[in-house]
Amino acid sequence: MRIRILDADITTLEVDVVVNAANSSLLGGGGVDGAIHRKGGPEILAACRKLRAGHYGKGLQTGQAVATTAGNLPANWVVHTVGPVWSATEDRSALLADCHRNSLAVARELAAKTVAFPAISTGIYRWPLASAAAIAVAAVRETGGVEEVIFALRGQAAMDAFHNSLA
Repeated sequence: MRIRILDADITTLEVDVVVNAANSSLLGGGGVDGAIHRKGGPEILAACRKLRAGHYGKGLQTGQAVATTAGNLPANWVVHTVGPVWSATEDRSALLADCHRNSLAVARELAAKTVAFPAISTGIYRWPLASAAAIAVAAVRETGGVEEVIFALRGQAAMDAFHNSLA
C-alpha cells in the first residue's frame, strides 16, 4: 500500500473514497464535514438522512464509519466517521485509530482502491497534530487493504506532522 501526503482540498480529489470527519448527526457541520456536504450537494445529505432514519437514528458513534454516495464530488463514495474530541485527562487514541481502521474496512467492502483522509479530529476537536498524525499513519499501515491512502491536508504544520510520522 502506498501512502501519500498532499496539501490539497479533499473535495477535489479523484479517488474511490473520501473520508469525512463527520459529526455524529451525519447532517453536515463545519470544517471538512461542511465542505464535503456543500461541494457534494444534496445527495449526500439525503443519503445521511436515510441512514439516520434507519440504523443510525441516534447518530453515528465515535470511531464508527458508514458510506454514502459522493454526490457531486469527483470521488465515488464518502465514508463518514466521527472522530473523538481530544482530552488531556482521558486517552482516546484507540477511538481515533478506530476511525481510520473502520473507514478502511468500509472502503474495502466497497472494493475501493484509493482512499483520501483528512486530519481527523485536529480541527474543532482540538487533537494535537503530531499525535493525530502518528495515530493515523500507524492505523493505516496496520490496517491496509487498499492500494493507496492519501492524507489530504491543509497547511505546513499538518504537512510536517504527517511527513514526520511517515518517516
